[in-house]
Amino acid sequence: MIPRRPRESLERTEREIAAEKAATLGRAGERLEAALREVAVVRARWVTATTPNDRERLAHEYARVREAALVARRTLLIQREALGLRQHRVVDQLYPEPPRLSP
Repeated sequence: MIPRRPRESLERTEREIAAEKAATLGRAGERLEAALREVAVVRARWVTATTPNDRERLAHEYARVREAALVARRTLLIQREALGLRQHRVVDQLYPEPPRLSP
């Protein structure tokens, strides 16, 4: 049996670790959300671009921000795996991979 004070200290430490894990997961989700918002903005600009040069420039920008979003999504999935969360359907539903641009 663990004496009272050490047990309280252990429980407090375990709560702090759990809180940090949750915060880290939350930050990964926030980074992904921000990346997906950026993808949506660039895609909307690409859709409304009127010149071929603008469309080409925005297509390159879209590819760049899409890749950043994919990295953020992988980071979130890895973070979830590290915490023992093996099912990612919720991530797939909430944060689907941004599509490639179709000409």
